[in-house]
Amino acid sequence: MPETIAIDDPADPRIAVFRDIRDRDLTGRGGFIAEGTVVLDQLLSSRQFRPTALLVLRNRLAGLSDLLSRVPRGVPIHVAEREVLDRIAGFPMHRGVLAHGEEEGVRSTPAELAASAAALGRPVVVAVGIANHDNVGAIFRNAAAFGAGAVLLDTTSCHPLYRKAIRVSVGTVLTIPWSRVGAGTDLVSLCRDAGYRTIALSPAEGITLREFVSDGPMALFLGAEGRGLSAELMERMETVRIEMEPDVDSLNVATAAAIVLSGLYGNRQR
Repeated sequence: MPETIAIDDPADPRIAVFRDIRDRDLTGRGGFIAEGTVVLDQLLSSRQFRPTALLVLRNRLAGLSDLLSRVPRGVPIHVAEREVLDRIAGFPMHRGVLAHGEEEGVRSTPAELAASAAALGRPVVVAVGIANHDNVGAIFRNAAAFGAGAVLLDTTSCHPLYRKAIRVSVGTVLTIPWSRVGAGTDLVSLCRDAGYRTIALSPAEGITLREFVSDGPMALFLGAEGRGLSAELMERMETVRIEMEPDVDSLNVATAAAIVLSGLYGNRQR
């Protein structure tokens, strides 16, 4: 077990990055917060991100010895009792494990990400105007589950390193390649330049998912719930619809993405 640092005072300056983390959701304040053992495992496996400090509930230490043994040397592991940890975080911390992380190394450009994914025959997922943290996190989780090569987001979409997005993604935000840049029209051009067929979902237009033949790498574009993708973007893409009961208007965007990605995944396995 690595050495730990006992924290008895919620105002201790050594744990400043963990203080009132609800108010620190904005990634522009420096780094990001990862919650729970599953997310910490992803952070420790990441090639793009690294932990800078940990804060752990004391009674969780014994069961975390294997995980904590993977923490790089020099990364402080702070330990606190329940009352102190909750006061530091600003709310009850049921998971009892927090990590502060930051990006390291040089990030690949969006074009490089798309080209690498295309070379492997993997789809990319493109989020346009998706500002809901839960949906962005769930889209990443689905992208990872069904072998997407990258996730691309326009600048109006929620930042994937928001604390809640990381948590809902079960940490896959830290391991699947992604980039957040440009507008939807820029991302259409980028994907096409990389050799992707660009597809979008429509509840009333296009062929059904059962009829859709996926020959070659696919770029699945997703829009915000309600307004969806703009007419301008839809006109530039192939449209596919998921068959469902006629009295149901639509599916949650992350659920719809999972259905389509599962279908593409099944085709690649044949």
